[in-house]
Amino acid sequence: MFNARSCGILLHPTSLPGPGGIGSFGSDARRFVDLLAQGGITLWQMLPLTPPACGDSPYSSLSVFAGNPLLIDLDRLAEEGDLAPEPYGYSAGTVSGDPVDYATVARHKLDVLGRAAKRFMSSGRNVRMESFWHFCDTSPWLHDYALFMSLKNKFQGVSWHKWPASAARLDHAAYERFSVELGEEIGVQKYIQWQFYVQWQELRGYANSRGVRIIGDIPIFVAYDSVDVWRNRHLFLLDAKGKPTVVAGVPPDYFSSNGQLWGNPLYDWKRLEQEGYSWWVDRIRHSLSLFDGIRIDHFRGFESAWHVPASHKTARNGMWFKGPGRQLFDVLRHYLGALPIIAEDLGVITPEVIELKQQCGFPGMKILQFAFDSGVDNPYLPHNYDRNCVVYTGTHDNDTTCGWFESLTTDQRRQVCEYLGCGEGAVVEGMFRQAMISVADTAIFPMQDVLGLGSCGRMNTPGVAFGNWSWRFDWQMINRQAWMQFTSMIKLYGRVGQLVPKSS
Repeated sequence: MFNARSCGILLHPTSLPGPGGIGSFGSDARRFVDLLAQGGITLWQMLPLTPPACGDSPYSSLSVFAGNPLLIDLDRLAEEGDLAPEPYGYSAGTVSGDPVDYATVARHKLDVLGRAAKRFMSSGRNVRMESFWHFCDTSPWLHDYALFMSLKNKFQGVSWHKWPASAARLDHAAYERFSVELGEEIGVQKYIQWQFYVQWQELRGYANSRGVRIIGDIPIFVAYDSVDVWRNRHLFLLDAKGKPTVVAGVPPDYFSSNGQLWGNPLYDWKRLEQEGYSWWVDRIRHSLSLFDGIRIDHFRGFESAWHVPASHKTARNGMWFKGPGRQLFDVLRHYLGALPIIAEDLGVITPEVIELKQQCGFPGMKILQFAFDSGVDNPYLPHNYDRNCVVYTGTHDNDTTCGWFESLTTDQRRQVCEYLGCGEGAVVEGMFRQAMISVADTAIFPMQDVLGLGSCGRMNTPGVAFGNWSWRFDWQMINRQAWMQFTSMIKLYGRVGQLVPKSS
């Protein structure tokens, strides 16, 4: 998938325009697909689609298998008869491109989805009901997730380790008892996931029919407050009470002088190996059923991961511990075949990590914003690329290119402009040109850069727990002339795709 010249846009669906206070899988998503297809853009990359657990981050999820309910298109539910025709919108005063107010959107939308679920459940046996039960029967992760969310609601949203012992350490009898006691709420949760997956697969199918492939994103680690840890405690480095002994992060780097303390529990790779890495096989199989390709965040953690004692307040004093390395990917290939994976290989990268990536054959990432701080041998400078890589101006963790350039010193700006061969007013265009003209097979650009936005368009600031992930655009932000120049560049440098359906 990543071995031919192509171009893509990085945009999370929450950032799409439209009513309801957040982007969705509705008509604006299809309009975005049409925009890409008309410009010869064949890749749409997005962030994880899983339900956020903490701080609204898609990289901290309640489940690696479930979908984010806030992305469901309510208009579709009304068309299907699961919502009454009375108004169910978010707020009459909400502007299409306003930032996402997650707390308000969640409070409203989850209530509406609950009403839709109950209306559907009372509709009697029909074709849609058969589809729902088929989804339940063929989604082995679903009941655990629905029970987890139902218990979480029952116990006012606190983390599972603060639940009563009978729920936190669920034995078979308690599992059956709670499944009966919370049956109605479990049904609501299953309906929501069914709707998410039906709508998502329809959107993906539409994109594929227009010649656009979808690149998903999965973080290597999972959130502690997740069904994944709650039901699989034996696969993580936890103490006898179920609390992490060590947590994940990265040492001090470009983003933070204290490193990044993510707080995720770490895997017990020996136990996973004993079980044939079945949990990872299921996870990657599931992801490949949703996306045409996936980016794995923090790929270097498969070679070695930064283990920080759980009691520490920063990530400064951790230690590197070996991961499964190539063995895991050999197992994945054995069960799943070809793996269309982008390896996020940023940060502290050792020769061992490079060797693992090369053994697997995965393209790594090149970030142009990282290219100008260490001389002509900087691996992020385009003249040092090989073909098997994906070049970005920046990612969701970076400032926009305009914001980044404005933050540089006078000397740094002069250096950037000298390399790009342009004036300060054309730096974004110059970055596009360098990425597209490079030998990298794949070039992907954040939508914020295509729109020419400053720091107001930044998606995430690493190390800042709250206030991220809320950016949205509006159709009026698209400058027709600038868009035509961008898509003309795609054609000029041989990255244009054909408007043909995905081959089987």
